[in-house]
Amino acid sequence: MTLHAMAFSTGLSFVALFLMFRPLEIVFAARRQKFFRPGWFTDLCFFLGQYLLWSGLVLWLLLKFGGWIDGIVPSKFRAAVAAQAIWIQAIEVVLLSDLFIYWGHRLQHRVGFLWRFHSIHHSAEHLDWLAAHREHPIDTIYTMGLINLPAFVMGFPLQTIALLMAFRGIWAIYIHSNVRLPIGPLRVLIGAPELHHWHHDRARDAGNYANISPIMDVIFGTYRCPDHEPEAFGVSDPISKNYLGQMVYPFLSRKLRGKSGPPVARPGVGQMQEAEALEDGAAGGEGIDLKKFGAAGERISGAGGDEGAVVAAASKCRQGSAAV
Repeated sequence: MTLHAMAFSTGLSFVALFLMFRPLEIVFAARRQKFFRPGWFTDLCFFLGQYLLWSGLVLWLLLKFGGWIDGIVPSKFRAAVAAQAIWIQAIEVVLLSDLFIYWGHRLQHRVGFLWRFHSIHHSAEHLDWLAAHREHPIDTIYTMGLINLPAFVMGFPLQTIALLMAFRGIWAIYIHSNVRLPIGPLRVLIGAPELHHWHHDRARDAGNYANISPIMDVIFGTYRCPDHEPEAFGVSDPISKNYLGQMVYPFLSRKLRGKSGPPVARPGVGQMQEAEALEDGAAGGEGIDLKKFGAAGERISGAGGDEGAVVAAASKCRQGSAAV
């Protein structure tokens, strides 16, 4: 693809996304916010960098990764997957992808080295469709690898994987948009911007880690459903406000970066205090105690399939929707 073609494609994508999400942000605005708000230019740089520079690298690495997976997955397993109905395969790949990205996302908030890169995404102090593109390319590679791992293992064709990536990309933009569109009890099954906004809350230690469906958060006890927007977004880390500074930040020494790790925050609405983040290099040494993460549903009654957990969460959502 020529430089002119790439520039045209990037401009067309910007216009298409603007026409898709800007009207929603005007009609169903979660908070009053100008289009050219603080940090807009930095997010535009991330958008341009993603489309003009990093997307090609990420795609190339994913193809290499997929080829490596092809060489180690038994053909009999692939044949068994292909023999299933297509709708069963679709459900399997979505659920497995959400499971992988849920735990991968939690690790990004708990392991210091991963947080270095992921904190760039959380440094956005204003959320909208453009802010969704504020993501370090190393963070993108990590996320895309986890999300697409089940599809590669199951032997999905590249065309199908490309469609899955496009769908998840649009969904990621939607949940970052400045939109509050209440869907009532369905919010416990379908992701919504107001849920992900709380994931970006400055005054709490994450939560709502899931992607398409928050069901993983319900199962593992990290689901948050307040009836209002967070007071502020961003992080406490001393991160540069400009594009180049944010691209370099994860590679700086601890002394230059300041304290590395997730922001230490007070418990927010309906939030519990989680264990302290692992220091750089801790993962792979002492290992990770899943009990600290609320695995096996220790943080929520009925985890592992208890319908009571889902009903309780849905009840909270109904209360929240009434106040919107």
